[in-house]
Amino acid sequence: MLNRIREDIATILERDPAARSTWEVITCYPGFHALLIHRLARWFWLRDLLWLGRWISHWGRFFTNIEIHPGAIIGRRVFIDHGFGIVIGETAEVGDDCTIYQGVTLGGTALKQVKRHPTLANGVVVGAGAKVLGPFTVGAGARIGSNAVVVKEVPPGATAVGIPARIILENAAQLREENAARMGFSAYAVTQNADDPLSIALHGLIDEAATQAQKIEAIFAALEKIGACPENVGNGKFDPKKLNEMVD
Repeated sequence: MLNRIREDIATILERDPAARSTWEVITCYPGFHALLIHRLARWFWLRDLLWLGRWISHWGRFFTNIEIHPGAIIGRRVFIDHGFGIVIGETAEVGDDCTIYQGVTLGGTALKQVKRHPTLANGVVVGAGAKVLGPFTVGAGARIGSNAVVVKEVPPGATAVGIPARIILENAAQLREENAARMGFSAYAVTQNADDPLSIALHGLIDEAATQAQKIEAIFAALEKIGACPENVGNGKFDPKKLNEMVD
């Protein structure tokens, strides 16, 4: 138990630049208090003292504004930052080294006594106000954007943003940016708001234009090699800068 407490304190000091001392963490961090109370509540819960576990959990919510059901499984070195308004349901599982910000809900979508809450694998970060609803897994190292509503599985290392959440794979996003850079422009220069429907449509059009331009250039290069490319064909250049100015 003492080792877990030391781990919790060290985790907060490591991940929160506002934490200045061990004493400050012990006395002023509701996320730290919520984890301690949860462990006590779960100890009774696992020994079939269900009402007592729920009663302790209830008082933990009263003092910290963080509600963790005693049936939930919480891993090691979990960091609950600020914590106000967090709800973690009965069958939820939170892996090691996860970070959960204020207003997060790990909720269920079923009315039966089955696995109905999400599982967060190791190293997941859930942004403020996000809702993760259902009995699926959020893969290791994944990121849930603030205020996202996630209702399906998130692959390891991916990012989920929006309502309902869209899955952004890191490798795919990197490839997209590299392809756009070869055309001389940034595919993300139109707007930084990834949830804007107009932005999504424009990104799709620009990506398609970049892909088509690359294919056309490859075709002309092949035709030139065999001497079959007329001089007056293909002089029109795709101007990505001009396109960005039009949609910016």
